[in-house]
Amino acid sequence: MKIPVLPELPVSAALPEISAALCNGTRAVLSAPPGAGKTTLVPLSLLREPWCSGKIILLEPRRLAARAAARRMAALLREAVGETVGYRMRLDSRISTRTRIEVVTEGVFARMVLDEPELAGVSAVLFDEFHERSLDADFSLTLALDVQDGLRDDLRIMVMSATLDVERVATLLDHPPVIVSEGRSFPVDIRHRDRPAGERIEDSVAQAVIAAHAAETGSILAFLPGQGEILRTAERLAGRFGSDTVVVPLYGNLGQAEQDLAIRPSLAGQRKIVLSTSIAETSITIDGVRIVIDSGLQRLPVFEPATGTTRLETVRVSRASADQRAGRAGRTEPGTAIRLWHPGQTAALAAFTPPQILATDLSQLALDLAHWGVKDPASLRFLDPPPAPALAEARSLLIALGALDENFALVDKGRLMRRLSLPPRLAAMAVAAAEDGAGRVACQLAVLLTEQGLGGDGVDLDDRLRRFRHERGSRAEAARALADRIAQSLPKPLAGQGETTAGRLLLHAFPDRVALQRGGRGRFLMANGRGAELPETERLAASRMLVIADLTGRAAQARILAAAEVSRMEVEEALPDAIAQAEECVFDRSSRQVRARKVVRLGAIVLDESPLPKPRGEQAARALAQGLRELGLDALPFSKEALHLRQRIGFLHRTMGDPWPEMTDEALLDRLDEWFVPFQGDATRLDGISAGSLSEGLRSLVPHALLRDLDRLAPTHFEAPTGQRHPIRWDGEEPVLAIRVQELFGLKTHPSVAGGRLPLVLELTSPAHRPIQTTRDLPGFWAGSWKDVRAEMRGRYPKHPWPDNPADAAPTTRAKPRGT
Repeated sequence: MKIPVLPELPVSAALPEISAALCNGTRAVLSAPPGAGKTTLVPLSLLREPWCSGKIILLEPRRLAARAAARRMAALLREAVGETVGYRMRLDSRISTRTRIEVVTEGVFARMVLDEPELAGVSAVLFDEFHERSLDADFSLTLALDVQDGLRDDLRIMVMSATLDVERVATLLDHPPVIVSEGRSFPVDIRHRDRPAGERIEDSVAQAVIAAHAAETGSILAFLPGQGEILRTAERLAGRFGSDTVVVPLYGNLGQAEQDLAIRPSLAGQRKIVLSTSIAETSITIDGVRIVIDSGLQRLPVFEPATGTTRLETVRVSRASADQRAGRAGRTEPGTAIRLWHPGQTAALAAFTPPQILATDLSQLALDLAHWGVKDPASLRFLDPPPAPALAEARSLLIALGALDENFALVDKGRLMRRLSLPPRLAAMAVAAAEDGAGRVACQLAVLLTEQGLGGDGVDLDDRLRRFRHERGSRAEAARALADRIAQSLPKPLAGQGETTAGRLLLHAFPDRVALQRGGRGRFLMANGRGAELPETERLAASRMLVIADLTGRAAQARILAAAEVSRMEVEEALPDAIAQAEECVFDRSSRQVRARKVVRLGAIVLDESPLPKPRGEQAARALAQGLRELGLDALPFSKEALHLRQRIGFLHRTMGDPWPEMTDEALLDRLDEWFVPFQGDATRLDGISAGSLSEGLRSLVPHALLRDLDRLAPTHFEAPTGQRHPIRWDGEEPVLAIRVQELFGLKTHPSVAGGRLPLVLELTSPAHRPIQTTRDLPGFWAGSWKDVRAEMRGRYPKHPWPDNPADAAPTTRAKPRGT
């Protein structure tokens, strides 16, 4: 086809070099700053190349960017979107038989490759804004390279970005040509407005926006971490400006029309204030912006493999992101970037945003790897390989869902789940629901959960599902159409509209998040052992049982975002294999004793329990040990002798190392099964433990051959020349002996232990046991500072001997006889 003359943009100078790289080879890397025109001009220019007889696939990280890129290219061709240039994404698609450039989101491309590995009819794949490093982008590049290596040696691959770790990417691609476009930008005056400690980010941003609006001209783009902060900032700005200024939000959950409003050029004479998440960092241009206000924060998902949950965490942006944001102010004219942090903090920012693959749920990746026939990810080219613990957890989940066998190979259910274009948990839910004739409802619920904001933002998913079915608007209609398309992939006639509830459906997706009310209204314990809470004002706060689909926050402070009510009967019907009966011996923290019970349990949730007779012996001892792990060793009744023994053995470990055992709290708690459990006899409560059993247990940790050396190397007492025995302290770095100075008269050598190798630290005291001197050299003390000590002490304690030459005097514990 004939391509019209393209506009001159900064990247235009690099187009001949790009053409040569992809004519002479099949891989290239392009580094070009925001506004250089790479997203628009590079795909259009490649259509002219002789090797380009098929389609060009352009990957974009976000739907908004994909639509905007397709529109800009179509406008340059003087065509409508869907002709030569089209786009394809989850809820929207505009392509035709004429389409040569398809702008797709990264997840869509991954499915294209997995479903048709040869990529028939595709000449080139361009990865735009690759620096964002989403899991889908990383995996898509891995798949494209694998296809190129094994099936399509003619396929062209180019990675493009504004802020990219070029060296690492070039190494992954076997060092292809790296093309650098310097771009064209206007100067940006970077200023700092340090946010006071404790001030809410929406207050800081609102104040900065108001000040910048009064002092500067042009539109304003403010970056905030998330939707909540954007809406609260908008509330603070309401009514603060005249009719010539409009405040618009921009975040992922907005409908297409609302997003388009944010990026559309302002009307003549009108200023725009756009409150955006990181969605506006790259790929899209908001005309007229010359002021950027950067909160310095972003919200990233963090996956916790131990609980199978993903929480959003607000973190500092990287230096690359901060530069990207500031650059938005200089796209069309000189601008200003106001950073809401101290200038010295910039150096402490991470260089790049962490790759998503390192901190996300990998269950979809694990399912796709099984479909690709790969068991070891190391056999593929990943820029950052998936972390082994998270991948193992993902595979365990897929086995539990029935998608993989024990060898991580895909089974029939897994193949069906993968065809549904849903996250694995929700795909498993749809498959299970189809067997009950409720597949269509399950698909609607799944789409509602994957497209935030549908049906409102309430917690109750039954209520949101009802609202979603009748919700108006193009986004809701597209989502319902998507749910119908997914349902059509289910086995017929099982994709029906059977009567069911969200709770019954979610049991098949989140069996580990079945939650039982505990400790009052709104407080729940999940089957995975994690706590979660609802405000007491929520209707679901009164529920006995819930299934939780989404939550945020850490540990016991997790806040429930989406859930549905479920009954005990429904849980038992849906999860019979997960419910277990057992007799348990547990430690009761309130009474600090052991009790036994018969329980019906779903994971960490106790559905029923009844008491059993109090246990004895090893079973009770193990329960007491568990109590100590919760309470710490301070709960044990150590005697002075037992504590002294522990200090002596610990000293020998610190000074001589193994095989003398470590005696720290942490070490002893780790070895309770060795030194505590076997010595407890019939103890059933902490205050019933004998101090002797603790001493015996501690001694058992010392190898038998060393026990005879314990008293020699670390004796409990020192026998003074008077015949008196005095305890030695072993709790520090050196052994310490506190003793009255008169008891050491006559000693010409310094007291020591361990066969004379280890001198005692002497804390010499007066007859009243008050310290007078600390020494590690007794003969030196006699010959040196004793004279000063004697002069001071003899007046204070005249009834006690203070001889001129203590090294030759007789030791004593008594005062001088009367009259002397």
